Parts: sequence; structure tokens; C-alpha cells
Amino acid sequence: MNAAESHPLIDPDLAFIRDAVAEMPIARTLGVEIVEVRRGHVELRTPIAESMTFRPGQLQAAAVFAAGDCAAVAAAGTLVGPGSWAATIDGTIKLVAPATGTGLRAVGRVVSAGRLLTTCAADVFAVDGDEERLCATWLGTARTMAPRLD
Repeated sequence: MNAAESHPLIDPDLAFIRDAVAEMPIARTLGVEIVEVRRGHVELRTPIAESMTFRPGQLQAAAVFAAGDCAAVAAAGTLVGPGSWAATIDGTIKLVAPATGTGLRAVGRVVSAGRLLTTCAADVFAVDGDEERLCATWLGTARTMAPRLD
């Protein structure tokens, strides 16, 4: 049984998305764990590490941005062809509450998909035990990057 089969929320045909995110140094630094992948949708979780805070217990905005970016652009990546990938070309975030608690849950989705450009978004929730609070919303554009034909 492969890793995608052991996690029922990850479409086996899209498990490469989880693997691609796991290879990103920023995702490893943040402790990103992809928990759900389906066409046009990715959900991830990340712990709130004290090293990423700007004051005790409150995550710095750059880490919140990165979680939203990873979730949204990974969702865009679920729609690209074999051997291609999605890369962020712009993004904006609106912080609506402090990112406090034990972790973040970011839910990425595709807003509008094109052959070259995809608009994608993510809602980022601060998690503390069983409670969640929306702390940010991310909106951006991903570009489909095709393999080089050298």
C-alpha cells in the first residue's frame, strides 16, 4: 500500500502534490503536512512554532502568508498536466485575526483555471484544540510551468 492509499483524503492520482510540497524547503521549515488533496482543492496543517512568532504565541504574518500560498498554489497544481507544475506569480493576504493557538489549517481552492494562469485562494484558520478561527484569507495567481524541451 502506498502513502496516498493509506490516507483516504488524498486522491492517489494527485499524491504527487503532497510529495512536491514536502520537497519545498519552506514547507519543511514550517512543518507543513498535506492532509487532503483532490482536484482543485488542497488542505494543509502546520504547527505554530515559537521560532516563527513575532511575540510569544502569535505567528508572524509571513508564515501565515506562506501557509496560504502553499495551500492555494498546490490546489492550482492539481489541475496542471503531467510533468508540469504551478508557481506563484502574485499573492495578497488579508489578516483578519491573530494567528494564535497550536497550529494553522489552510484550505486552498481554485477560483478560476486557465491554460497558463490560475486564480487561486486559501482560507487560513488558527487552530487551538477543537476551536478554529479564521485568521487570514489569501488570493493570488499561479502560472502553469511546463517542462523545458531542451
